Formats: sequence, C-alpha cells, structure tokens
Amino acid sequence: MIPLSYYLTLSAVVFFTGLVGVLIRRNIIIILLSVELMLNATNINFVAFSFFLSRVMGGPIFAVFVIVLAAAEAAVALAIFLRTF
Repeated sequence: MIPLSYYLTLSAVVFFTGLVGVLIRRNIIIILLSVELMLNATNINFVAFSFFLSRVMGGPIFAVFVIVLAAAEAAVALAIFLRTF
C-alpha cells in the first residue's frame, strides 16, 4: 500500500509546477494549462484523502466537480480568446 505522503508529495510537485507556470509565463494558453495543473493537484488530494479516511465517494465527487469547473473555465477562456482575435 502506498503511503499518503507519496500522494501529497506528488500533488505538491504538480501544484508548484502549475504555480510557476502561472507566475512566469505570459502566453495565455500556457497560463490556462498551468491552472489546469493546479486543479489536477487538488483532485489528487481529494481522492487520496478520501481513500485514506475511508470516505469512499466524497473525494471522487469533489474531483468530478473540479473537473467540470475546469472544463467550464477553459471553455469561457477559449471563447474570450477567440473573440479577441
């Protein structure tokens, strides 16, 4: 069984990779991809804590909600990007 600290370390690495991408890059597409990385890091945390706290459906439900939120954010950002050009 993989310990919780491995999941949290993976999540932290993914989150900080996304954070660096948001803070350093100026390209809007790269910034959106970095925000997606940060949201995926939260999904890893939701599912890992749900598994280790024996709450079977709590984490995956929140993860699906975050995925839907990320898809809506990407659609709105793409529409704004296409409208400006």
